Parts: sequence; structure tokens; C-alpha cells
Amino acid sequence: MSRSVSTAVVTGAGSGIGRAIAAELGRQDHDIIIVEVDEAAGKESAASIREAGGSARLVSCDISHTDSVREAFEQIGPLDILINNAGLTRDNLAMRLKEEDWQTVLEVNLTSAFRLSRAVLRSMMKARWGRIIGITSIVGVTGNPGQANYAASKAGMIGMSKSLAQEVASRGVTVNCVAPGFIATAMTDVLADEQKEKLNAGIPAGRMGGVDDVASACVYLASNEAAYVTGQTLHVNGGMAMI
Repeated sequence: MSRSVSTAVVTGAGSGIGRAIAAELGRQDHDIIIVEVDEAAGKESAASIREAGGSARLVSCDISHTDSVREAFEQIGPLDILINNAGLTRDNLAMRLKEEDWQTVLEVNLTSAFRLSRAVLRSMMKARWGRIIGITSIVGVTGNPGQANYAASKAGMIGMSKSLAQEVASRGVTVNCVAPGFIATAMTDVLADEQKEKLNAGIPAGRMGGVDDVASACVYLASNEAAYVTGQTLHVNGGMAMI
């Protein structure tokens, strides 16, 4: 079975990578639903997709709360594509990391991704078609000092996705991850030129990636052409870690 126009939910699509994913899927003629806790940013992102000729709307939702997710998906109804992009960081060295910062990062980055995936699985399996894509990170595989909580959440997303993929593959539903390396966003814009040069020196491609690089990977995994790709992690890192 194949799909052309379909409904895609992108969480955390008010800015950065999520916004780029939503915009690119919109250009592919998918109907976009932006699930975002920041209503102003979500509305702006949806408006930009509509201005470009696409279809998009905002559903306000705090994905860290079960009731908020349930209410949001009652509004949304069945969908074809889920992009679990929303996430946050609370960085610190392990000996200084507060337990609440560990719990918050795991709740938003991992538990919420499971909560959202579970919310869509039944309808996708019934339709015998679906795409679930988690935005993980290079540090979910390599680790990173000061990010024990973030790395654990992103590694957990990879393991969770592999397990879900095995459960639903026979029903035409694929579950994959995209793992960005260093991507140029508002967060990296604040780095000094010397810091950026040092980062780029460790990347064989010689540059940080762009948000469109990640978006393109998601478009492929969401496509009919990726029907036989499941349980995989597509690394988008310019060769920084050849995994």
C-alpha cells in the first residue's frame, strides 16, 4: 500500500530542526499538524507553511503531560506520519547533575516520544500504513561529557524505536530514527568563530550540517520508497562519527 497526500504530526516544530522538517514535509504536499507547547512559535511556523502554499495548523500540547497528549490526539484523529522531534537539554557534569534535571530530560525526550508513539500505533496498524520517526542525536551513540541525561534519553529513543519496529512491521508501519550531528541552529549561532572552527575541524565534511539536511532524511524515511526500511538510525553528521 502507498500514500501520497497524508497527515503528518511534527512535535516541537516551532523552531530549528522541527520547523525545517515541518516545512519540507509541507512542500511534499503532506497536511502538517504542528504539536507545540509554544503557541506563538507554533502559529508562526504553521503560517509560514501556508504562505508557501502548504496545509498546516497548530495543536497546542505539552507532551510531558499524558492528559494534554490525549486531548491533542482526540483533536487530531488518525494520522500517517509522526515525527518525535521535541526535546530539551539540562546539561551538567554527572556529579553535579540534579535528579530533577535527569528526570525532566528523560520525561520530555524519551517518555513523551513513547507516549506519542503509543497514541498513534493503533490507527496506523489498522490502516496498515504508518511512519514514526524519532529525532535522536549522535550523542545517543557516542556519549558526551556533561550530557549523561541527554545521551541516555537519545540512546533510549534508538532502543525503543527498534523494539516498536519489530512489533508493527508486519502491519506496514515503520519506526526509524534520524541522528543529527552538529547542526547550525540558533544555539550554535552564539558560538565564537574560534569555537566553530574547532568543531568543523572534527567533521570530515568540514562544516556543520543545516536543518534542511535533517529534514531531507525525514522526508525519505516518511516516504513510500522507505517502506522496507525499519528499525534503523540514519546518521546525518558529515562523517563526524561513521557508525
